[in-house]
Amino acid sequence: MSADDAAGRMRLDVFLWRARFFTARTNATEAVEEQGARIERAGQVRRIDKAATPVEPGDILSFRAPSGQKLVRILSLPARRGPPSEAALCYEAIEGR
Repeated sequence: MSADDAAGRMRLDVFLWRARFFTARTNATEAVEEQGARIERAGQVRRIDKAATPVEPGDILSFRAPSGQKLVRILSLPARRGPPSEAALCYEAIEGR
């Protein structure tokens, strides 16, 4: 268990891969580093271009996935890359924001 796991945090690229937005972790890393993402935490929004940025439950993420632009709220951190039904429990999609 890493220090981030103990603190209730996870690398952004790991979250995106385990939540099944990307088919490989390297794809998630490349997407964040090349296209960037936005994170909203405690009312503050900031741009992210480092895949190692820690995320935690309650964060709102905006990023471009292969299926299009996504806006999601993290509900929990997935312990593994499980089936899609399990991954979908870790976030909620936010519409029209």
